[in-house]
Amino acid sequence: MRHGEVHNPDGVLYGRKAGYHLSDLGRRMADRVAEHLAERDVTHVVASPLERAQETATPIAKAHGLDLATDERLIEAANVFEGKTFGVGDGALRKPANWKHLTNPFRPSWGEPYIEQVVRMMRALDAAKDAARGHEAVCVSHQLPIWIVRSFVEKRRLWHDPRRRQCTLASLTTFTYRGDKIVSVGYSEPARDLVPAHLLAGAKPVKGGAKAFGA
Repeated sequence: MRHGEVHNPDGVLYGRKAGYHLSDLGRRMADRVAEHLAERDVTHVVASPLERAQETATPIAKAHGLDLATDERLIEAANVFEGKTFGVGDGALRKPANWKHLTNPFRPSWGEPYIEQVVRMMRALDAAKDAARGHEAVCVSHQLPIWIVRSFVEKRRLWHDPRRRQCTLASLTTFTYRGDKIVSVGYSEPARDLVPAHLLAGAKPVKGGAKAFGA
């Protein structure tokens, strides 16, 4: 699961920085997904250590009477632009000093290598599968690592257009195992009606507004 919307009025690319919490809308998203999953056979709930993921996972764990576990491997991808604004026409890309970080979109040159994200996310998924074997687990993470591990499992290239990621706020990307092998991948958006239109997959960015919500 991807976390809900974050309170980020300055449009900062917060990455792994501490102190970024769910907005009121983000908490509604988390509650919606908790309700959606209430009747599922969930026996393990685990989240990235970042506040927005922990706060998203908490109502899900509570609904099932479970303690919330933390897995560092579910954390957001590292990014050299962390702490900077990254909006349309008004962010870090306008500064020539940052262009050196944009030389290789295939690795990528501006952050944690895609393949390293795959390795840690697959290990996190395997650990959750083992913890809930025969049942279901919920892992709360972040858009890029979720999309990258899904792309790997579905045998797509890892480099991509970020605007085309199918991983909306509070969405569920489901990996079904048979034994120790992933046999199918699913996707759903239980809180889609709560997601601002410009943050849906394929939407056009809004200049100067909500630049980094939900990163």
